[in-house]
Amino acid sequence: MEQRNLLIAVVLSLGILLSFQAFYDHNYPAPTDVPSSQETAMTVPGTSATGPTNAVPAPGAGTNAVPAPAGVGGGLVTGGPVAGELDRDAVLAADARIVIDSPRVRGSVRLKGGRLDDIALKTYRETTDPSSAEIVLFQPSGTALPYYAEFGWVAGAGDAAIAVPNVDTVWQADGGTLTPAKPLVLRWKNGQGLEFTRQIALDDAYLFTVTDSVRNVAAAPLTLYPYGLVSRTGTPKTQNFIILHEGLLGVFDQTLEEMDYDDLQETPDMARNSQGGWIGVTDKYWLAALIPDQGVKNHYRFTHRLAADRDKYQVDFRGDGLALPAGGRIEAVTRLFIGAKEVRLLDGYEANLNIPLFDRGVDFGWLYFMTKPIFYLLDYMNGLIGNFGLAILALTVLIKIVFFPLANKSYRSMSKMKLLQPKVMELRERLKGDRQRMSQEMVELYKSEKISPLAGCLPVLVQLPVFFALYKVLFVTIEMRHAPFYGWIHDLSAPDPTSLFNLFGLISWTPPGFLHLGIWPILMGITMWAQFKLNPPPPDPIQAKLIQFMPLVFTFVLANFPAGLVIYWAWNNVLSIAQQWVILRETTMEAAED
Repeated sequence: MEQRNLLIAVVLSLGILLSFQAFYDHNYPAPTDVPSSQETAMTVPGTSATGPTNAVPAPGAGTNAVPAPAGVGGGLVTGGPVAGELDRDAVLAADARIVIDSPRVRGSVRLKGGRLDDIALKTYRETTDPSSAEIVLFQPSGTALPYYAEFGWVAGAGDAAIAVPNVDTVWQADGGTLTPAKPLVLRWKNGQGLEFTRQIALDDAYLFTVTDSVRNVAAAPLTLYPYGLVSRTGTPKTQNFIILHEGLLGVFDQTLEEMDYDDLQETPDMARNSQGGWIGVTDKYWLAALIPDQGVKNHYRFTHRLAADRDKYQVDFRGDGLALPAGGRIEAVTRLFIGAKEVRLLDGYEANLNIPLFDRGVDFGWLYFMTKPIFYLLDYMNGLIGNFGLAILALTVLIKIVFFPLANKSYRSMSKMKLLQPKVMELRERLKGDRQRMSQEMVELYKSEKISPLAGCLPVLVQLPVFFALYKVLFVTIEMRHAPFYGWIHDLSAPDPTSLFNLFGLISWTPPGFLHLGIWPILMGITMWAQFKLNPPPPDPIQAKLIQFMPLVFTFVLANFPAGLVIYWAWNNVLSIAQQWVILRETTMEAAED
Protein backbone atom coordinates (compact mmCIF):
# COMPACT_ATOMS: atom_id res chain seq x y z
CA MET A 1 0.00 0.00 0.00
CA GLU A 2 2.79 2.40 0.91
CA GLN A 3 4.50 1.90 -2.45
CA ARG A 4 1.22 2.25 -4.31
CA ASN A 5 0.64 5.62 -2.65
CA LEU A 6 4.15 6.75 -3.44
CA LEU A 7 3.76 5.59 -7.02
CA ILE A 8 0.46 7.45 -7.35
CA ALA A 9 2.09 10.64 -6.06
CA VAL A 10 5.02 10.33 -8.45
CA VAL A 11 2.82 9.50 -11.44
CA LEU A 12 0.52 12.41 -10.59
CA SER A 13 3.50 14.77 -10.45
CA LEU A 14 4.80 13.44 -13.74
CA GLY A 15 1.37 13.81 -15.33
CA ILE A 16 1.18 17.46 -14.34
CA LEU A 17 4.68 18.12 -15.64
CA LEU A 18 3.91 16.39 -18.93
CA SER A 19 0.71 18.41 -19.25
CA PHE A 20 2.74 21.60 -18.86
CA GLN A 21 5.24 20.31 -21.38
CA ALA A 22 2.46 19.62 -23.88
CA PHE A 23 1.52 23.29 -23.84
CA TYR A 24 5.09 24.58 -23.93
CA ASP A 25 6.56 26.34 -26.93
CA HIS A 26 3.56 26.13 -29.25
CA ASN A 27 2.95 29.32 -31.19
CA TYR A 28 -0.04 30.80 -32.88
CA PRO A 29 0.16 30.80 -36.69
CA ALA A 30 2.04 33.76 -38.09
CA PRO A 31 -0.12 36.42 -39.71
CA THR A 32 -0.24 36.77 -43.45
CA ASP A 33 1.78 39.83 -44.34
CA VAL A 34 0.30 41.79 -47.22
CA PRO A 35 0.03 45.51 -47.76
CA SER A 36 -2.58 47.15 -45.54
CA SER A 37 -5.20 49.42 -47.01
CA GLN A 38 -6.60 52.73 -45.86
CA GLU A 39 -9.13 51.86 -43.18
CA THR A 40 -12.54 53.23 -42.36
CA ALA A 41 -13.41 54.54 -38.92
CA MET A 42 -15.20 52.55 -36.24
CA THR A 43 -17.79 54.05 -33.93
CA VAL A 44 -16.86 54.76 -30.35
CA PRO A 45 -18.17 52.61 -27.51
CA GLY A 46 -21.20 54.01 -25.78
CA THR A 47 -22.28 56.35 -28.59
CA SER A 48 -25.89 57.03 -29.43
CA ALA A 49 -27.93 59.27 -31.66
CA THR A 50 -27.10 62.14 -29.37
CA GLY A 51 -23.50 61.09 -28.82
CA PRO A 52 -20.38 62.02 -30.76
CA THR A 53 -20.50 61.48 -34.49
CA ASN A 54 -16.73 61.56 -35.07
CA ALA A 55 -15.28 58.15 -34.27
CA VAL A 56 -12.26 56.90 -32.43
CA PRO A 57 -9.95 55.87 -35.30
CA ALA A 58 -10.09 52.30 -36.49
CA PRO A 59 -7.30 49.85 -35.66
CA GLY A 60 -4.27 50.52 -37.79
CA ALA A 61 -5.56 53.70 -39.37
CA GLY A 62 -2.84 55.55 -41.19
CA THR A 63 -0.47 54.95 -44.03
CA ASN A 64 0.43 51.58 -45.52
CA ALA A 65 2.54 49.45 -43.26
CA VAL A 66 5.97 47.74 -43.63
CA PRO A 67 8.38 45.16 -42.35
CA ALA A 68 10.43 45.80 -39.26
CA PRO A 69 14.12 45.03 -39.61
CA ALA A 70 15.04 41.47 -38.65
CA GLY A 71 14.92 41.01 -34.91
CA VAL A 72 13.17 44.29 -34.14
CA GLY A 73 10.61 43.95 -31.42
CA GLY A 74 12.41 41.43 -29.29
CA GLY A 75 10.48 38.53 -30.77
CA LEU A 76 7.21 40.34 -30.29
CA VAL A 77 5.91 40.07 -33.81
CA THR A 78 6.11 37.83 -36.82
CA GLY A 79 6.15 38.54 -40.53
CA GLY A 80 8.51 39.35 -43.36
CA PRO A 81 8.96 42.12 -45.89
CA VAL A 82 5.98 43.23 -47.93
CA ALA A 83 6.16 45.01 -51.28
CA GLY A 84 5.65 48.75 -50.94
CA GLU A 85 6.63 48.89 -47.28
CA LEU A 86 9.66 50.70 -45.87
CA ASP A 87 12.10 49.80 -43.18
CA ARG A 88 11.74 51.40 -39.78
CA ASP A 89 14.60 53.88 -40.12
CA ALA A 90 13.26 55.14 -43.46
CA VAL A 91 9.78 55.66 -41.97
CA LEU A 92 11.18 57.56 -38.99
CA ALA A 93 13.26 59.79 -41.25
CA ALA A 94 10.29 60.65 -43.45
CA ASP A 95 8.51 62.92 -40.92
CA ALA A 96 9.39 65.71 -38.53
CA ARG A 97 9.82 64.25 -35.05
CA ILE A 98 10.66 65.24 -31.50
CA VAL A 99 13.27 63.03 -29.83
CA ILE A 100 12.41 61.12 -26.63
CA ASP A 101 15.43 60.56 -24.42
CA SER A 102 15.45 59.21 -20.86
CA PRO A 103 17.66 56.83 -18.88
CA ARG A 104 15.45 53.89 -19.89
CA VAL A 105 13.59 54.90 -23.04
CA ARG A 106 14.54 56.23 -26.44
CA GLY A 107 12.24 57.11 -29.31
CA SER A 108 10.35 60.00 -30.87
CA VAL A 109 6.98 61.69 -31.22
CA ARG A 110 5.65 62.20 -34.75
CA LEU A 111 4.50 65.82 -35.15
CA LYS A 112 2.06 64.82 -37.85
CA GLY A 113 -0.74 63.28 -35.85
CA GLY A 114 1.01 63.76 -32.50
CA ARG A 115 1.36 60.01 -32.04
CA LEU A 116 3.63 58.07 -29.72
CA ASP A 117 4.79 55.49 -32.25
CA ASP A 118 8.52 55.02 -31.71
CA ILE A 119 9.59 53.49 -28.39
CA ALA A 120 12.68 51.40 -27.64
CA LEU A 121 13.97 50.25 -24.24
CA LYS A 122 17.58 51.16 -23.53
CA THR A 123 18.10 48.70 -20.67
CA TYR A 124 16.73 45.54 -22.32
CA ARG A 125 18.30 43.53 -25.13
CA GLU A 126 16.98 40.79 -27.36
CA THR A 127 19.50 38.22 -26.12
CA THR A 128 21.98 37.81 -23.27
CA ASP A 129 24.64 39.34 -25.52
CA PRO A 130 24.97 42.97 -24.32
CA SER A 131 25.73 44.04 -27.89
CA SER A 132 22.44 42.64 -29.25
CA ALA A 133 19.66 44.99 -30.39
CA GLU A 134 17.55 46.93 -27.95
CA ILE A 135 13.97 45.83 -27.43
CA VAL A 136 11.75 47.88 -29.74
CA LEU A 137 8.08 48.13 -28.75
CA PHE A 138 6.22 50.85 -30.66
CA GLN A 139 6.57 50.98 -34.44
CA PRO A 140 5.20 53.73 -36.71
CA SER A 141 2.66 53.40 -39.50
CA GLY A 142 4.51 52.72 -42.70
CA THR A 143 6.34 49.74 -41.21
CA ALA A 144 5.13 46.15 -41.55
CA LEU A 145 3.64 45.89 -38.09
CA PRO A 146 2.63 49.29 -36.72
CA TYR A 147 2.11 49.51 -32.97
CA TYR A 148 1.39 52.91 -31.45
CA ALA A 149 -0.70 55.04 -29.09
CA GLU A 150 -2.88 57.94 -30.07
CA PHE A 151 -4.86 60.53 -28.11
CA GLY A 152 -7.39 63.14 -29.02
CA TRP A 153 -10.93 64.49 -28.94
CA VAL A 154 -14.20 63.42 -30.49
CA ALA A 155 -16.76 66.14 -31.24
CA GLY A 156 -20.37 65.76 -30.12
CA ALA A 157 -23.23 65.00 -32.54
CA GLY A 158 -24.24 68.65 -32.80
CA ASP A 159 -20.66 69.77 -33.47
CA ALA A 160 -19.76 67.52 -36.41
CA ALA A 161 -18.49 70.48 -38.41
CA ILE A 162 -15.88 71.33 -35.77
CA ALA A 163 -12.37 70.28 -36.79
CA VAL A 164 -10.47 68.31 -34.14
CA PRO A 165 -6.89 67.01 -34.37
CA ASN A 166 -6.50 63.81 -36.39
CA VAL A 167 -3.80 61.66 -37.95
CA ASP A 168 -3.00 64.35 -40.53
CA THR A 169 -2.78 67.26 -38.09
CA VAL A 170 0.67 68.87 -38.00
CA TRP A 171 1.39 70.09 -34.48
CA GLN A 172 3.79 72.88 -33.54
CA ALA A 173 6.29 71.89 -30.85
CA ASP A 174 7.76 73.97 -28.04
CA GLY A 175 11.27 72.58 -27.61
CA GLY A 176 13.27 69.90 -29.34
CA THR A 177 13.59 66.95 -26.92
CA LEU A 178 11.26 65.19 -24.51
CA THR A 179 13.07 64.17 -21.31
CA PRO A 180 11.95 63.39 -17.74
CA ALA A 181 13.04 66.91 -16.80
CA LYS A 182 11.45 68.63 -19.79
CA PRO A 183 7.92 67.78 -21.02
CA LEU A 184 7.00 68.33 -24.65
CA VAL A 185 4.25 70.83 -25.48
CA LEU A 186 2.40 70.63 -28.82
CA ARG A 187 -0.06 73.25 -30.12
CA TRP A 188 -2.58 73.43 -32.95
CA LYS A 189 -5.40 75.82 -33.88
CA ASN A 190 -8.34 74.60 -35.93
CA GLY A 191 -9.20 77.99 -37.47
CA GLN A 192 -12.68 77.82 -35.90
CA GLY A 193 -11.84 79.38 -32.57
CA LEU A 194 -10.40 76.31 -30.81
CA GLU A 195 -6.83 76.16 -29.55
CA PHE A 196 -5.58 72.63 -28.79
CA THR A 197 -2.60 71.99 -26.53
CA ARG A 198 -0.98 68.63 -25.75
CA GLN A 199 1.65 68.23 -23.06
CA ILE A 200 3.54 64.93 -22.99
CA ALA A 201 5.57 64.20 -19.86
CA LEU A 202 7.72 61.15 -19.08
CA ASP A 203 8.91 59.89 -15.70
CA ASP A 204 12.21 58.12 -15.05
CA ALA A 205 10.77 54.77 -16.14
CA TYR A 206 8.01 53.98 -18.66
CA LEU A 207 5.03 56.15 -17.76
CA PHE A 208 3.92 58.94 -20.08
CA THR A 209 1.39 61.51 -18.92
CA VAL A 210 -0.55 63.09 -21.78
CA THR A 211 -2.51 66.24 -20.89
CA ASP A 212 -4.84 67.37 -23.66
CA SER A 213 -6.51 70.76 -23.23
CA VAL A 214 -8.75 72.90 -25.42
CA ARG A 215 -9.43 76.62 -25.17
CA ASN A 216 -12.54 78.04 -26.84
CA VAL A 217 -12.02 81.60 -28.05
CA ALA A 218 -15.17 81.47 -30.22
CA ALA A 219 -18.64 82.49 -29.17
CA ALA A 220 -20.39 79.11 -29.48
CA PRO A 221 -20.21 76.44 -26.73
CA LEU A 222 -19.65 72.79 -27.64
CA THR A 223 -19.02 69.34 -26.17
CA LEU A 224 -15.87 67.26 -26.68
CA TYR A 225 -15.11 63.68 -25.64
CA PRO A 226 -11.49 62.68 -24.79
CA TYR A 227 -10.18 59.37 -26.10
CA GLY A 228 -7.04 57.28 -26.23
CA LEU A 229 -6.14 54.16 -28.18
CA VAL A 230 -3.40 51.60 -28.66
CA SER A 231 -3.37 50.01 -32.11
CA ARG A 232 -1.41 46.93 -33.11
CA THR A 233 -1.07 45.36 -36.55
CA GLY A 234 -0.39 41.63 -36.94
CA THR A 235 -0.92 38.78 -34.53
CA PRO A 236 2.20 38.58 -32.34
CA LYS A 237 4.16 35.38 -31.99
CA THR A 238 3.17 34.16 -28.53
CA GLN A 239 4.29 31.38 -26.21
CA ASN A 240 0.73 29.97 -26.44
CA PHE A 241 1.31 28.44 -23.03
CA ILE A 242 -1.52 27.62 -20.65
CA ILE A 243 0.04 29.39 -17.66
CA LEU A 244 0.76 32.67 -19.49
CA HIS A 245 -1.67 35.23 -20.89
CA GLU A 246 -0.51 37.22 -23.89
CA GLY A 247 -3.05 39.41 -25.61
CA LEU A 248 -5.47 42.10 -24.54
CA LEU A 249 -6.48 42.85 -20.99
CA GLY A 250 -8.12 45.45 -18.81
CA VAL A 251 -9.42 46.16 -15.33
CA PHE A 252 -13.06 47.21 -15.20
CA ASP A 253 -14.86 47.86 -11.91
CA GLN A 254 -11.98 46.28 -9.94
CA THR A 255 -12.06 43.08 -12.01
CA LEU A 256 -9.28 41.86 -14.31
CA GLU A 257 -10.44 40.69 -17.72
CA GLU A 258 -8.07 38.91 -20.13
CA MET A 259 -8.69 38.23 -23.79
CA ASP A 260 -6.57 36.18 -26.18
CA TYR A 261 -6.03 37.31 -29.76
CA ASP A 262 -8.05 34.43 -31.15
CA ASP A 263 -10.93 35.20 -28.78
CA LEU A 264 -11.12 38.72 -30.16
CA GLN A 265 -10.99 37.39 -33.70
CA GLU A 266 -14.14 35.39 -32.92
CA THR A 267 -15.87 38.31 -31.15
CA PRO A 268 -14.35 41.37 -32.82
CA ASP A 269 -16.00 44.15 -30.81
CA MET A 270 -16.35 44.03 -27.06
CA ALA A 271 -17.25 47.07 -24.96
CA ARG A 272 -17.06 47.67 -21.22
CA ASN A 273 -18.07 50.61 -19.01
CA SER A 274 -16.18 51.25 -15.82
CA GLN A 275 -15.49 53.85 -13.18
CA GLY A 276 -11.75 54.27 -13.51
CA GLY A 277 -9.84 51.17 -14.59
CA TRP A 278 -7.39 50.69 -17.47
CA ILE A 279 -7.00 48.77 -20.73
CA GLY A 280 -3.99 47.50 -22.66
CA VAL A 281 -2.05 44.94 -24.66
CA THR A 282 0.38 42.59 -22.95
CA ASP A 283 3.26 40.44 -24.11
CA LYS A 284 5.18 38.07 -21.90
CA TYR A 285 7.48 40.79 -20.57
CA TRP A 286 6.12 44.05 -22.06
CA LEU A 287 2.94 46.05 -21.56
CA ALA A 288 1.21 48.93 -23.33
CA ALA A 289 -1.61 50.24 -21.13
CA LEU A 290 -3.95 53.23 -21.30
CA ILE A 291 -4.87 54.66 -17.91
CA PRO A 292 -7.52 57.40 -18.14
CA ASP A 293 -8.79 59.63 -15.35
CA GLN A 294 -9.70 57.28 -12.49
CA GLY A 295 -12.32 59.66 -11.16
CA VAL A 296 -14.70 59.45 -14.11
CA LYS A 297 -16.68 56.81 -15.95
CA ASN A 298 -15.02 55.60 -19.15
CA HIS A 299 -16.24 53.55 -22.08
CA TYR A 300 -13.66 50.88 -22.98
CA ARG A 301 -13.45 48.70 -26.04
CA PHE A 302 -11.52 45.76 -27.52
CA THR A 303 -11.71 45.59 -31.31
CA HIS A 304 -10.36 43.48 -34.14
CA ARG A 305 -10.74 43.72 -37.88
CA LEU A 306 -9.09 42.47 -41.04
CA ALA A 307 -7.63 44.84 -43.61
CA ALA A 308 -6.35 43.07 -46.74
CA ASP A 309 -6.09 39.82 -44.74
CA ARG A 310 -4.04 41.48 -42.03
CA ASP A 311 -5.15 41.44 -38.39
CA LYS A 312 -5.69 44.82 -36.73
CA TYR A 313 -6.17 44.93 -32.95
CA GLN A 314 -7.10 47.96 -30.91
CA VAL A 315 -7.87 48.82 -27.31
CA ASP A 316 -9.38 52.23 -26.66
CA PHE A 317 -11.41 54.29 -24.25
CA ARG A 318 -13.67 57.32 -24.53
CA GLY A 319 -14.44 59.54 -21.58
CA ASP A 320 -17.73 61.27 -20.95
CA GLY A 321 -18.38 64.52 -22.78
CA LEU A 322 -16.88 67.73 -21.41
CA ALA A 323 -18.82 70.94 -21.93
CA LEU A 324 -16.64 73.71 -23.38
CA PRO A 325 -18.30 77.11 -23.02
CA ALA A 326 -17.36 80.17 -25.02
CA GLY A 327 -14.15 81.58 -23.52
CA GLY A 328 -13.70 78.43 -21.44
CA ARG A 329 -11.11 75.67 -21.22
CA ILE A 330 -11.31 71.90 -20.69
CA GLU A 331 -8.60 69.35 -19.93
CA ALA A 332 -8.20 65.55 -20.01
CA VAL A 333 -5.27 63.66 -18.50
CA THR A 334 -4.36 60.18 -19.72
CA ARG A 335 -1.41 58.05 -18.73
CA LEU A 336 0.31 55.58 -21.01
CA PHE A 337 2.54 52.82 -19.70
CA ILE A 338 4.77 51.37 -22.39
CA GLY A 339 7.68 49.28 -21.20
CA ALA A 340 8.88 46.34 -19.15
CA LYS A 341 6.57 44.70 -16.61
CA GLU A 342 8.85 45.14 -13.62
CA VAL A 343 6.93 43.97 -10.56
CA ARG A 344 7.96 46.62 -8.06
CA LEU A 345 7.50 49.36 -10.66
CA LEU A 346 3.92 48.29 -11.39
CA ASP A 347 3.26 48.00 -7.66
CA GLY A 348 4.49 51.56 -7.19
CA TYR A 349 2.22 52.93 -9.91
CA GLU A 350 -0.73 51.04 -8.47
CA ALA A 351 -0.14 52.42 -4.97
CA ASN A 352 0.88 55.98 -5.83
CA LEU A 353 -1.57 56.64 -8.66
CA ASN A 354 -4.47 54.49 -7.38
CA ILE A 355 -4.52 52.35 -10.52
CA PRO A 356 -6.61 49.28 -9.62
CA LEU A 357 -4.90 45.89 -9.99
CA PHE A 358 -2.12 47.33 -12.11
CA ASP A 359 0.27 44.71 -10.77
CA ARG A 360 -1.86 42.09 -12.56
CA GLY A 361 -0.16 43.21 -15.74
CA VAL A 362 2.26 40.48 -14.63
CA ASP A 363 0.43 37.18 -15.01
CA PHE A 364 0.95 35.68 -11.55
CA GLY A 365 -2.10 33.47 -12.17
CA TRP A 366 -4.43 31.72 -9.77
CA LEU A 367 -1.51 30.90 -7.46
CA TYR A 368 -1.08 34.67 -6.95
CA PHE A 369 -1.08 34.21 -3.15
CA MET A 370 2.06 32.07 -3.52
CA THR A 371 3.76 33.30 -6.68
CA LYS A 372 4.01 36.96 -5.72
CA PRO A 373 5.39 36.32 -2.20
CA ILE A 374 7.91 33.88 -3.69
CA PHE A 375 8.95 36.55 -6.19
CA TYR A 376 9.39 39.14 -3.43
CA LEU A 377 11.44 36.70 -1.37
CA LEU A 378 13.66 35.83 -4.33
CA ASP A 379 14.04 39.49 -5.26
CA TYR A 380 14.97 40.39 -1.67
CA MET A 381 17.53 37.59 -1.46
CA ASN A 382 18.96 38.58 -4.82
CA GLY A 383 19.47 42.07 -3.41
CA LEU A 384 21.40 40.59 -0.49
CA ILE A 385 23.36 37.91 -2.36
CA GLY A 386 23.67 39.50 -5.79
CA ASN A 387 22.63 36.47 -7.86
CA PHE A 388 19.17 35.04 -8.55
CA GLY A 389 20.59 31.51 -8.81
CA LEU A 390 22.04 31.72 -5.31
CA ALA A 391 18.76 33.28 -4.19
CA ILE A 392 16.95 30.17 -5.49
CA LEU A 393 19.31 27.95 -3.48
CA ALA A 394 18.71 30.05 -0.36
CA LEU A 395 14.94 29.97 -0.94
CA THR A 396 15.08 26.18 -1.17
CA VAL A 397 16.76 26.03 2.23
CA LEU A 398 14.07 28.28 3.72
CA ILE A 399 11.33 26.13 2.23
CA LYS A 400 12.97 23.01 3.67
CA ILE A 401 13.07 24.68 7.08
CA VAL A 402 9.38 25.60 6.90
CA PHE A 403 8.36 22.04 5.97
CA PHE A 404 11.00 20.39 8.13
CA PRO A 405 8.63 18.97 10.82
CA LEU A 406 6.30 17.44 8.23
CA ALA A 407 9.13 16.11 6.07
CA ASN A 408 10.97 14.81 9.12
CA LYS A 409 7.93 12.83 10.21
CA SER A 410 7.49 11.49 6.70
CA TYR A 411 11.12 10.48 6.26
CA ARG A 412 11.19 8.82 9.68
CA SER A 413 8.15 6.76 8.75
CA MET A 414 9.76 5.81 5.42
CA SER A 415 12.99 4.84 7.18
CA LYS A 416 11.08 2.56 9.51
CA MET A 417 9.34 1.00 6.52
CA LYS A 418 12.72 0.38 4.93
CA LEU A 419 13.90 -1.42 8.08
CA LEU A 420 10.68 -3.44 8.14
CA GLN A 421 11.14 -4.75 4.61
CA PRO A 422 12.43 -8.19 5.72
CA LYS A 423 9.31 -8.65 7.90
CA VAL A 424 7.05 -7.38 5.13
CA MET A 425 8.60 -9.73 2.57
CA GLU A 426 8.30 -12.65 4.99
CA LEU A 427 4.66 -11.78 5.62
CA ARG A 428 3.89 -11.57 1.90
CA GLU A 429 5.59 -14.89 1.25
CA ARG A 430 3.81 -16.62 4.12
CA LEU A 431 0.35 -15.31 3.28
CA LYS A 432 0.58 -14.87 -0.49
CA GLY A 433 -2.46 -17.07 -0.96
CA ASP A 434 -4.63 -15.05 1.45
CA ARG A 435 -4.63 -11.39 0.38
CA GLN A 436 -7.28 -10.33 2.90
CA ARG A 437 -5.39 -11.73 5.87
CA MET A 438 -2.11 -10.40 4.50
CA SER A 439 -3.59 -6.87 4.34
CA GLN A 440 -4.89 -7.20 7.92
CA GLU A 441 -1.52 -8.42 9.18
CA MET A 442 0.30 -5.57 7.43
CA VAL A 443 -2.06 -2.98 8.93
CA GLU A 444 -1.41 -4.45 12.38
CA LEU A 445 2.34 -4.41 11.72
CA TYR A 446 2.24 -0.73 10.74
CA LYS A 447 0.15 0.12 13.79
CA SER A 448 2.52 -1.65 16.14
CA GLU A 449 5.48 0.18 14.63
CA LYS A 450 3.57 3.51 14.47
CA ILE A 451 4.11 3.87 10.73
CA SER A 452 1.83 5.69 8.31
CA PRO A 453 1.63 4.06 4.85
CA LEU A 454 0.72 7.46 3.39
CA ALA A 455 4.02 8.97 4.51
CA GLY A 456 5.70 8.07 1.23
CA CYS A 457 3.50 10.54 -0.66
CA LEU A 458 4.28 13.56 1.46
CA PRO A 459 7.84 14.43 0.34
CA VAL A 460 6.67 14.60 -3.28
CA LEU A 461 3.31 16.27 -2.71
CA VAL A 462 4.54 18.88 -0.23
CA GLN A 463 6.93 20.47 -2.72
CA LEU A 464 4.56 20.50 -5.73
CA PRO A 465 2.74 23.79 -4.97
CA VAL A 466 6.06 25.54 -4.31
CA PHE A 467 7.54 23.96 -7.44
CA PHE A 468 4.75 25.26 -9.66
CA ALA A 469 4.72 28.69 -8.00
CA LEU A 470 8.47 29.00 -8.55
CA TYR A 471 8.01 27.81 -12.13
CA LYS A 472 5.47 30.58 -12.67
CA VAL A 473 7.81 33.21 -11.19
CA LEU A 474 10.71 32.08 -13.38
CA PHE A 475 8.51 31.97 -16.45
CA VAL A 476 6.60 35.27 -16.26
CA THR A 477 8.72 37.82 -14.39
CA ILE A 478 11.11 39.97 -16.37
CA GLU A 479 13.46 40.15 -13.40
CA MET A 480 14.35 36.51 -14.11
CA ARG A 481 14.84 37.14 -17.84
CA HIS A 482 18.55 36.86 -18.73
CA ALA A 483 19.42 36.48 -15.03
CA PRO A 484 22.75 34.57 -14.98
CA PHE A 485 23.98 31.87 -12.62
CA TYR A 486 27.50 30.48 -12.85
CA GLY A 487 29.35 28.63 -15.59
CA TRP A 488 27.27 27.92 -18.67
CA ILE A 489 23.94 29.16 -17.26
CA HIS A 490 23.49 32.70 -18.61
CA ASP A 491 19.68 32.82 -18.31
CA LEU A 492 17.86 31.15 -15.42
CA SER A 493 14.53 31.55 -17.20
CA ALA A 494 15.73 29.48 -20.19
CA PRO A 495 16.59 25.76 -20.36
CA ASP A 496 20.13 24.56 -19.72
CA PRO A 497 21.81 25.22 -23.10
CA THR A 498 24.13 22.20 -22.97
CA SER A 499 23.30 18.74 -24.29
CA LEU A 500 24.65 15.28 -23.62
CA PHE A 501 24.00 14.30 -27.22
CA ASN A 502 26.56 16.69 -28.68
CA LEU A 503 28.97 15.98 -25.80
CA PHE A 504 28.13 19.34 -24.22
CA GLY A 505 29.29 21.34 -27.21
CA LEU A 506 32.32 19.30 -28.25
CA ILE A 507 30.47 18.13 -31.37
CA SER A 508 29.24 20.80 -33.77
CA TRP A 509 25.64 19.58 -33.90
CA THR A 510 22.39 20.87 -32.45
CA PRO A 511 20.28 17.95 -31.20
CA PRO A 512 16.50 18.06 -31.72
CA GLY A 513 14.35 19.16 -28.81
CA PHE A 514 13.51 15.66 -27.56
CA LEU A 515 17.26 14.93 -27.27
CA HIS A 516 18.03 18.15 -25.40
CA LEU A 517 19.54 16.94 -22.13
CA GLY A 518 21.73 19.43 -20.29
CA ILE A 519 24.12 19.07 -17.39
CA TRP A 520 21.75 20.37 -14.72
CA PRO A 521 18.86 18.08 -15.72
CA ILE A 522 21.31 15.16 -15.58
CA LEU A 523 22.44 16.21 -12.11
CA MET A 524 18.81 16.51 -11.07
CA GLY A 525 18.11 12.99 -12.38
CA ILE A 526 21.08 11.59 -10.45
CA THR A 527 19.92 13.20 -7.21
CA MET A 528 16.38 11.90 -7.75
CA TRP A 529 17.74 8.38 -8.33
CA ALA A 530 19.80 8.63 -5.14
CA GLN A 531 16.75 9.80 -3.21
CA PHE A 532 14.64 6.91 -4.50
CA LYS A 533 17.40 4.46 -3.44
CA LEU A 534 16.92 5.60 0.15
CA ASN A 535 13.22 4.66 0.01
CA PRO A 536 12.00 1.13 0.74
CA PRO A 537 11.96 -0.90 -2.49
CA PRO A 538 8.54 -1.96 -3.76
CA PRO A 539 7.87 -5.67 -3.32
CA ASP A 540 5.90 -5.73 -6.56
CA PRO A 541 8.28 -6.16 -9.54
CA ILE A 542 6.21 -3.94 -11.87
CA GLN A 543 6.14 -1.12 -9.34
CA ALA A 544 9.85 -1.55 -8.78
CA LYS A 545 10.55 -1.16 -12.51
CA LEU A 546 8.39 1.94 -12.72
CA ILE A 547 10.13 3.51 -9.76
CA GLN A 548 13.54 2.77 -11.31
CA PHE A 549 12.60 4.53 -14.53
CA MET A 550 11.05 7.60 -12.87
CA PRO A 551 14.34 9.54 -12.45
CA LEU A 552 15.14 8.98 -16.13
CA VAL A 553 11.68 10.14 -17.24
CA PHE A 554 11.82 13.22 -15.00
CA THR A 555 15.29 14.03 -16.33
CA PHE A 556 14.02 14.22 -19.92
CA VAL A 557 10.80 16.03 -18.98
CA LEU A 558 12.58 18.73 -16.98
CA ALA A 559 15.35 19.16 -19.57
CA ASN A 560 13.34 21.86 -21.38
CA PHE A 561 12.16 23.64 -18.24
CA PRO A 562 13.86 26.84 -17.00
CA ALA A 563 17.33 26.15 -15.65
CA GLY A 564 16.48 27.93 -12.41
CA LEU A 565 13.68 25.44 -11.75
CA VAL A 566 15.92 22.44 -12.45
CA ILE A 567 18.56 23.87 -10.13
CA TYR A 568 15.91 24.27 -7.44
CA TRP A 569 14.75 20.68 -7.85
CA ALA A 570 18.29 19.25 -7.83
CA TRP A 571 19.29 21.25 -4.75
CA ASN A 572 16.03 20.29 -3.03
CA ASN A 573 16.83 16.63 -3.72
CA VAL A 574 20.32 17.01 -2.22
CA LEU A 575 18.86 18.51 0.97
CA SER A 576 16.21 15.79 1.10
CA ILE A 577 18.86 13.08 0.67
CA ALA A 578 20.88 14.54 3.54
CA GLN A 579 17.81 14.70 5.75
CA GLN A 580 16.72 11.16 4.85
CA TRP A 581 20.21 9.76 5.39
CA VAL A 582 20.46 11.27 8.87
CA ILE A 583 17.02 9.99 9.82
CA LEU A 584 17.71 6.52 8.39
CA ARG A 585 20.92 6.34 10.39
CA GLU A 586 19.13 7.41 13.59
CA THR A 587 16.32 4.94 12.97
CA THR A 588 18.79 2.12 12.34
CA MET A 589 20.62 2.90 15.60
CA GLU A 590 17.34 3.00 17.53
CA ALA A 591 16.32 -0.34 16.06
CA ALA A 592 19.69 -1.85 17.00
CA GLU A 593 19.32 -0.67 20.61
CA ASP A 594 15.87 -2.24 20.81
